[in-house]
Amino acid sequence: MLGIGDLPFSGYCTPPPDVAAFPDPGVYLLPGEDVAPWYNPPMPEARGASYLVPAAEVRREIVVVNSRFIAAIAPAETVEEARSFIARIRAAYPDATHHVPAYIVGGGSSAVAHTSDDGEPSGSAGRPVLSVLRGSGLGDVVLVVTRYFGGTKLGIGGLVRAYTQAAQEAVAAVPRARKVRCHTVMVGLPYGWLERVRRLVAQHGGVVLDEDFAAEVTLTACFAVEDFPAFQATLREASAGRLEALVLETALVRLPVEAHRAE
Repeated sequence: MLGIGDLPFSGYCTPPPDVAAFPDPGVYLLPGEDVAPWYNPPMPEARGASYLVPAAEVRREIVVVNSRFIAAIAPAETVEEARSFIARIRAAYPDATHHVPAYIVGGGSSAVAHTSDDGEPSGSAGRPVLSVLRGSGLGDVVLVVTRYFGGTKLGIGGLVRAYTQAAQEAVAAVPRARKVRCHTVMVGLPYGWLERVRRLVAQHGGVVLDEDFAAEVTLTACFAVEDFPAFQATLREASAGRLEALVLETALVRLPVEAHRAE
């Protein structure tokens, strides 16, 4: 069962003080980093309060002309988490030739993005990896493509294709969750109502977070803000006004994709 403490998310609502703006004021780059001089349009999922994020860490490997490319993708809700993951991958493959990182932290009206070619020819590695991330619609994501040189040079075009393919393999395999602006709510109810209320929560796109059993059941659940009014209305109608959900807090939280109904 999900815990309430696992859910709240804090993202950048305004530009943090230590970043420099991309051509689009909604995307930011850390200054002094090895960032490819290019720009992609904003991710479609990142323009609203809801956006996709990785739900787990995944690794995939391809071989291109004897060179091994190992792509590792994971969630990262802060720049520090992204950098820590990059360092962990470097430590896991200490004898690799290159570790090409890219990350996008945040969503909504602003995000922090970074990439590096890590010694590969300029524009041949970091740019295609970050391009795959941006095209995926994911936020709060870090991806590192590790290369073991196989003895044959691939050329700029070959490198672009190889890094792109490796990144695509990881992005295609990673399970998704969705950051959604949600109400965490609490309902006190008689034991005889528990199964019915559980069904109502599921029918309205909610997730049960906790159930406390005492003289009555106290059920805690999370709903996308736009889904909650219909649940509240149905609950009141079904119970003839005897049951009502109390909103405890509102925050960006991570929900399984299947729990948040498509628009």
